[in-house]
Parts: sequence; C-alpha cells; structure tokens
Amino acid sequence: MLAKAYCASTFGVDAHLIDVETNAVNGLPQYYLVGLPDRAISESRDRIEAAVRNSGFDMPRGRITVNLAPANLPKEGSSFDLPIAVGLLAMSGQIRNGKLNDTLILGELALDGSLRPVKGVLPVTVEARKHNLKQVVVPAANASEAAVVSGVDVFGFSNLKEVIGWLNGSEKPDPVRVDVEELFRAGQSQSLLDYSDVRGQENVKRAMEVAAAGSHNLLMVGPPGSGKTMIARRLPSILPPLSLEEALETTRIHSVAGLLSNGSSLIVRRPFRAPHHTISDAALAGGGSVPRPGEISLAHNGVLFLDELPEFRRSALEVLRQPLEDGELTLARARFSVTYPSRFMLVASMNPSPGGDWYDPANPASASPEEVRRYMDRVSGPLLDRIDIHVEVRKVNYQELAAASSAEPSEAIRERVLKARGCQRRRFQSLPQVFSNAQMSTRLVRKMCVIDSTGAALLKKAMSTLGLSARAYDRILKVARTIADLEESADIRAHHIAEAVQYRSLDRRAHF
Repeated sequence: MLAKAYCASTFGVDAHLIDVETNAVNGLPQYYLVGLPDRAISESRDRIEAAVRNSGFDMPRGRITVNLAPANLPKEGSSFDLPIAVGLLAMSGQIRNGKLNDTLILGELALDGSLRPVKGVLPVTVEARKHNLKQVVVPAANASEAAVVSGVDVFGFSNLKEVIGWLNGSEKPDPVRVDVEELFRAGQSQSLLDYSDVRGQENVKRAMEVAAAGSHNLLMVGPPGSGKTMIARRLPSILPPLSLEEALETTRIHSVAGLLSNGSSLIVRRPFRAPHHTISDAALAGGGSVPRPGEISLAHNGVLFLDELPEFRRSALEVLRQPLEDGELTLARARFSVTYPSRFMLVASMNPSPGGDWYDPANPASASPEEVRRYMDRVSGPLLDRIDIHVEVRKVNYQELAAASSAEPSEAIRERVLKARGCQRRRFQSLPQVFSNAQMSTRLVRKMCVIDSTGAALLKKAMSTLGLSARAYDRILKVARTIADLEESADIRAHHIAEAVQYRSLDRRAHF
C-alpha cells in the first residue's frame, strides 16, 4: 500500500516542499530510505520504530521503501521523523488519509513518542501557504513561530499519539493564534541600554546619530576605556523599529539557524551581533556542506559590531566586502549556491596601536608613528573605503565623568533619527530596494546629492588634499545627505559637506 505525507526542507532562507512517500510489499523485513537524506534522516528508522511502539501503535512489516521527493534535492535535519512516522502508519491503515492531502507535517521524535522542536519552521510554514496547504502540524514548542504566518492553520502537538488522534478525528484542538501587533508592542516596550549613561563623547554620539539616521557603517578609533564598546552597544536604542516585513525576514534567518528560543515566534528588535575576534571565516560568513547563515547574515536588518577590528583574521574581514556593497552574501558549493540577505550596519572599533594609545611626542612611552601605521595597516584600504564614518574617540576627563547633569537620552536622539528616516522614505518611495541614504547607488548619489558651488569647492579641496578615492567621494556625499536630513534641509550645504569630510579621520591622519 502507498501513502504520502508532506514535509519541507530549508535551503538558504527558503524552503522546498518534500513529498514523503511510503510503500510496503511482502517480503523479508527491510527498510530503504532514499532521496538524498543526510545522516540525521538516515538514522531516523530506530527513533521512529521506538516512538511508534511506545505510543501504542504497530510498526508495519515487510519490504518498506521511504522516498523523499524530489530525489535530486539534498535533505537534512531531524524534522522528517514525524512525517515519515505518519506516512508509515497511514500506509498500514492506522491513520485515515483524509487530512494528509492538505497538511504539512514536521517534527523530531523522541523514543517515547514525544515531539522535540526543530529549526526552520517559519520558512517551512511560508512554503506550506505558497502551495495552498491548509494545515501545518509542528511540535508544540514551534507552534507560536509557525502561527506568525497568516492564511494557514497551525496545530502544535506534544507527542505522536496526539498527532495521530487529530488525524483520525478523536483529537480536536483549536489552531494556534498569535497576535503579531501585540508581539510588536510588547517587544518595543522592553528596556534597552540608553545613551543617557554615556558621559562626554558628544562628538562620538553625534557620529552615531548620523550613522543611525542614514544606516551608515562606522569605525571608532580610540584608546582602551574611552567608551567605544559602551557607545556601540547602545546604538539599537536609537535605530528605527523593525517593520513587519523586516521582522519576518530576520526571523526566517534565525529560524533556519536554529537560534529562536523555544516558544518565541518573532524577532521584533533589530539584531545586535558582536562576534569575538577569534571567529573563523566560516562562522562569520556562514558555511557547512549545506551552508548555514553566519554572523553576517544573522545581523541582517541590525548591527554587526566588530570590537578590536585589527585582531580579526584578514581573510575574515575581506568576506565583508561583498555584503557591504550588495546587501547579500552568496555561499557557493560544487553543486549549488545559497544566497542569504545580509543588509546590516557595520560598527567597528579599534585601538590606534598595539599598546592602545595614539602617538604623543610629549610622552616617550607612547606608541611610535611606525607602530601606529603598522597597526592601522592590518585593516585593508578597500574595507576602510566601505566604512562611511571614521571617528576618533578620546579619553573622558574627570569633569565630564563627575558632572551632575545627565546626558541626552536615547529617546530624544531617536526622534531626530526617525524624522531623518522619514525624509529618506519619502525620497525613495518609488525605489523598492532602497531604504536609506547608505544604500544609494552611484547613479542615485549623483541625482539625490546635488551640492552648490561652495560645497563643491570644499569637497574638491578635501579630495585633492586627502587623496580620497572615488568610493570615498560617494560616501562623503551620502553622509552629507544624511546630515542635511537631520536638519530637515532639502539642500546639501557647505557645512554639511564639512561635517561629512571630518568623518574621514583615518584619511586625514594618513596625510597629515
């Protein structure tokens, strides 16, 4: 007898519908699992047999073949346990097949028949809706994640017996419902780190405001203890909230990576990823025989913070160049390639020298100019060119630390950032792939960043004096456009250009 159930396998941030076909014929007990399964799927037979028997059902006998179609697509993960078990029981007449025709099933089985959570549930549910399947059956721990997708009924079960009871009509649970708007409200009300905790460093906080307003990449250079990490970790508190579309896209990536905690359904805050400088190239970019997302993709729609930038492997840093330009990262293998969205803000920090301090001619113990140059050279010029804002961070003096008055809170800064983003939203409303000034192409820069004669003369002098590249020229114009947006100015004026030029501090140091 032949039976069929539906499952899905993730590939990148998308999923592909898989037909789980089961068939048995008379003969010696044999079990064949075909269709390019990975090791976890190939080992499912013993888990399934124990789960079926311990749930009070009979394991079918004979020559059994389980086919995962299409046969040319690699499959991986333990989420095939439950659909294979359901297919075997349907094939042996222990399940009525009526609901199987419009139901997608996934879950990992424990030996006692209980269901363990799996990853990739959100893109799988999206795929079920795409193929007009009416119901999705998942482990109870994954139910709220799947229920974020509208247009399909989601049922969460704790064990195999409950699933079989529902398929046979003896169990009649209600579909799981999730109020997405309430999730957003609850997520936005959570407390964040605040810039009111940061004393002094007004120039750095201003640079952070400009970066947040235009989604610009930023590099802080300063000695240890000057507040670089403290300032960077508060950046999410002034960023615009995620839209529903961004939240779903971000959640899909984290779901595929298996990073959603049990019971969570939607990421409602912008990610802030801060990998250690010992991270490997594969962990940063993503990797594996079927590539999984790395830190670059996990920071999508959020912030990737690289502390102690020169201490990262040079090869790992060079991986950043494609996603910084294209907003996506392609991982190629011999037979296929996977593309992950990777549109993030890069925020990095570094000391000016191995010892931590700038060159100071009045201090013989300070780093020499040669030591500073060698340390700076650990970061390649092409990568620095892709960072819009360079800002020097100085040590905070006692008077600033001991001041009784509190600093400006994040909420006030965020209001200005939201107004600037509103200007950009109106400017780019006819361009679906452009959301901020930092994402403008060279052609858009020429169109949207027109400057007057005074600003042009100032920029010309800066270019010739500092020896800036063509890419740096575009970056200056983008940052100047953002500064003008913060002032709600339709035109880019000379003082906007001047502020944008002074954010190329590493270029200026190289020439003075």
